[in-house]
Parts: sequence; C-alpha cells; structure tokens
Amino acid sequence: MDIDDMIRAAAARLREAGVDTPEHDAKLLLAEAAGVELRDVDKALLMGDPLDVDADRFDAMVARRATREPLQHITGHAPFRYLDLKVGPGVFIPRPETETVVQAGLDWITRNGLYHPIVVDLCAGSGAIGLAVATEVPGAEVWAVEKSPEAYAWTERNRDLVARANPTAGYNYHLELGDATSTLTLPQLDGRVDVVITNPPYVPLDQIPEQPEVRDHDPALALYGGSADGALIPERIVLRAARLLRAGGVLVMEHDVTQGERLVAYARANGFASARTENDWTGRPRFLFAERA
Repeated sequence: MDIDDMIRAAAARLREAGVDTPEHDAKLLLAEAAGVELRDVDKALLMGDPLDVDADRFDAMVARRATREPLQHITGHAPFRYLDLKVGPGVFIPRPETETVVQAGLDWITRNGLYHPIVVDLCAGSGAIGLAVATEVPGAEVWAVEKSPEAYAWTERNRDLVARANPTAGYNYHLELGDATSTLTLPQLDGRVDVVITNPPYVPLDQIPEQPEVRDHDPALALYGGSADGALIPERIVLRAARLLRAGGVLVMEHDVTQGERLVAYARANGFASARTENDWTGRPRFLFAERA
C-alpha cells in the first residue's frame, strides 16, 4: 500500500470516529511513523515519492487516535510558537490561541524598550508561555509557577530541552512548584515584575467540554475555573498579579469568551489603572490586558 492509500484509509477511520481533522491527523501520524516532518509527507504525496513508514507503528497510532486520545499524547509533543514541547497525560496541551496572549506581552515589552524585563508565568502547565518568553526575549528573567506535580514534571522536561539548545534561556528561566494565587508564592518579586502572562484554569464548571480529547484527557485542575462561571481562579490571579507587578506593569491573562467584561471590571476595581479585553485570531474575546496603577 502506498502512502496515499495509507493516509486515505486512516483518514476514513478517523472520520468515522468523529475526529475533526482526519486527513491532517492521518498525515501527521504517518510523518511520525516515518520519522520525517509533515512537509516531507506533503512533498512525497505531491511528487509520488516513497517513504519508509513503520506500518505497524502507524496502525497502532491511528487506532489510538480513533479512541479520541489527543494527537499530541500519541506523538508526545506539541508545537507552540517556535518551540516543540513535550506533552502527555497530566499536563494541559498548549493551544494556538494562547500564542496571541504571548504575542501581546512581547509586543508590550518591545514597545516599552525593556531589555531585561522580569516576567512571571502563573499556572505554567507545560511551560509554553514562560519558555516562549525566555527564548524570544534573550534578556528576560522569567519565573514560572505550577501547582500540579504531574504538570510540573512536564515543565521540567521542557525546561531541560530548552536549556540544552539555548543555555542562556535555560539559565534565565526559574520554575517553582506552588499555588499561583498564593501570596506565599514568589513574595520576593512583589512590586518588581514588569509583565505577568498567564493562562489560568477558566472553564465554567457547568460547561463541560464536549470534545473527548479535552474532557477526558486534559487535567481538570488546568481546565476548570473553580466556580459556575469559571471566573474564581482568574479573579484570584488578578489579585496576585496586582501585588507582583510594579506600577505601570501589565497583566496579560487568557480567559473564557464569556468572562471579558467581568474581568475588566474586576481588574479596574483591584489595582489596575486600565483594563480591556482583546481578541484572538478568530475574533473572539480571548484575553485581559490590564495596566497596574
């Protein structure tokens, strides 16, 4: 069977299982089974070139994906901006929309000409946000906090990967196991931080995700915001950020599309001189951008 037929058969199986992007997932899994990049699969399909595919491994991965196990758990990694992060059970899989949150923070750093900013990533998860900042802003001093021991272990793996490729970024990245909302976490940074960039748990408790990949595999600790409307933990993050930030520093915080107005009002009432909600690539209200008074 040539790779075109393999992909077509796999995509049909994934489509029947309800996978949203069956062709893409089939091609990506085939790339993993062949030990090549996705672009190499596209080129082979276009040119009619053969690929050395481990057919048994490919079939096994397709079978796992058909059970709605996340694609990233099967491959063991997930792209985020310029990074390729290790992920698996126990850690939240980074999403493309969070890249816009990071970009907003980096744009602010650039506009303000900060060469050695102090940046805090609360609720670090896989380390995506903080490691992106550490690698893209060479002079940044980044502190990251994660509460879950399971997720913390994944963050450590990704920190070590980044440090091997970029020793300076690894040196400037500091990771702590702790509660991101607690005043006992990073107290030495209170009033000194330039930017807090965070993707806290914010899913409303009464809005259980329909996708099995999210509902059954992303850790509940990373998903749910602690209240019916999901805003409890984000509000606690606002309060912690207000203490961490210096005057004029900013909080960039991802939130649910239903929480924008509430969190803007909450930030303005709790130490921030200005606050607004900004949209992600799809035009949905995605993150709070607030400046410390």
